[in-house]
Amino acid sequence: MSVTYNKLWHLLLDRGMKKKDLKEAAGLTGHTMLKLRKDQDITTETIGKICKALNCQMTDIMEFVEK
Repeated sequence: MSVTYNKLWHLLLDRGMKKKDLKEAAGLTGHTMLKLRKDQDITTETIGKICKALNCQMTDIMEFVEK
């Protein structure tokens, strides 16, 4: 199983936000943004920061998919 953050990118589009806006709002590093773009694992702390910045739940920004 692997993770995908496609829901996050759709949520940003729906809210008229850019990836740069998310980076600033959630206090993310460039490295973390790269990991998100590549659908790599991130920490639960980072997921929490994103959810807090976007006022959403984990299931609104990510999902697990079969490889």
